Amino acid sequence: MKNRRLLDSFGYALNGVMYCLKTQRNMRIHGIAALVVVIISLFSKINRTDVIMLAFAISLVVVCEMINTAIEKSIDLFTDEYHPLAKISKDVAAGAVFIAAINAIVIGYLVFFNPALSAAEILITRILRSKLHVTVITVVGILLVVVLIKMRLSSKNVLQGGMPSGHAAVAFSLVTAAALLSENVLVSLFAFLLGLLVVQSRVEGKIHSIIEVVLGAVLGVLITLLVYNTLIF
Repeated sequence: MKNRRLLDSFGYALNGVMYCLKTQRNMRIHGIAALVVVIISLFSKINRTDVIMLAFAISLVVVCEMINTAIEKSIDLFTDEYHPLAKISKDVAAGAVFIAAINAIVIGYLVFFNPALSAAEILITRILRSKLHVTVITVVGILLVVVLIKMRLSSKNVLQGGMPSGHAAVAFSLVTAAALLSENVLVSLFAFLLGLLVVQSRVEGKIHSIIEVVLGAVLGVLITLLVYNTLIF
C-alpha cells in the first residue's frame, strides 16, 4: 500500500505539471525558454557551477509559475467576482514569478556572456574575411533601406513600384561588387550590361519610372562602395 501511495503521489505531481503545460501559456513559454537554454548550454563551454546556477534558475521559475497557477485556481474556486484581496493574492503570486524570471535572466547573462562574446567575435571575424558574406549583408541592407524609404515616401505596396527601385538598387549593388572584387574590365562590363537589362525591364514594364530606377541604381552603388571601403578595402 505504501508503494502504491507513493506511485499515486508521483502520478498526481505529474498531473499537476501536465495541467500547467496544457493550460498555462506562460508555463509553455518558460518550458520553451528552458529547452533553448539547455540546448545552448550543451554547445557552450560552461563549468559545473554554471550548470548548477542554470538548473536552479530554471527550476525556480517553473516552481513559481506552478504555485502561481495553484493560487489562481484556489481563489477562482471560492469566488468568481472581483475582490481586492483576491487581486492582491494573484498580483503577489505573479510578482513572485516575475522576480524568479528576472533572476533567471541575470544568471543566464552571467553564465553566457563570455561564451557569447567570444562566439560573436569569431563570427564577425569570419564575416569580415569572407567577401561573399559582406556582399550578402550589403544586399540585405540595401533592401531594408529601400523598404524604409518607400514606406516613408509612398502609400502604395512597398514591394512593387514606388521610389526608389529596389531591383535597380540590388542590381547595381551587385554590379559594383563584381567590379570591385573581380578587377576585370570584361567582367565589370558584363555585369553592367546585366544591370542595365534589369532596370530596362522595370521601366518597360511600367513598374518604375526612369528617375526611380536611376535613384535606385545610385543608392545601390553608394551603399556598396561605403560598405566595401569600410569592411574590405
